[in-house]
Amino acid sequence: MNATPTFGRYAEIPVDQMTAEQKDGYRFLVDGPRGRLPGPYKVWVHNPKLLRAAAPLGEHFTPGKSTLTEREREIAVIVITSKWNSAYPAAAHEKRGKEVGLPAPAVEAMMAGLPASFADLREQVVYELATTLANGRLLSQGLYDRAVKALGHESITDVVVLMGYYTAVSLTMNVYAVPAGAPGLAR
Repeated sequence: MNATPTFGRYAEIPVDQMTAEQKDGYRFLVDGPRGRLPGPYKVWVHNPKLLRAAAPLGEHFTPGKSTLTEREREIAVIVITSKWNSAYPAAAHEKRGKEVGLPAPAVEAMMAGLPASFADLREQVVYELATTLANGRLLSQGLYDRAVKALGHESITDVVVLMGYYTAVSLTMNVYAVPAGAPGLAR
């Protein structure tokens, strides 16, 4: 295996040096709905069982597949990736948040851990839920009641699990010190 780091301090495995299981996991992503090997999967391909377990969860959160709008999704992702100080996903989702129409001042405030507000009630509740959870706070009964009314249980659980998924993404990128915009190996 190539010992020279290619993605932060992680040395990606060239396809021709992968085990049969790793190649199968790689092909599963590249030939599947993703059509590529995105950020954390560049590392997770090293562990093909994990990759196959994580991929369907990540796929659930692609646009149009969960109960969250792209803007709601980006609010939760920006809150949690910036909370973990994870440069690679935070920078990518700062850009994506603006692309999907979140106000730049709100995106920049979330990135900095500063208060933000949203005119849309669902977006505001997603933001309040995400910041409460990211800061390790107890969810008040009032916020819970507002979340149930505005989002419903299906969307609440989508926010919670999305944040858990991006916690795994963020921690992976932090362990391997992957900087913002790192391209990794050309595939």
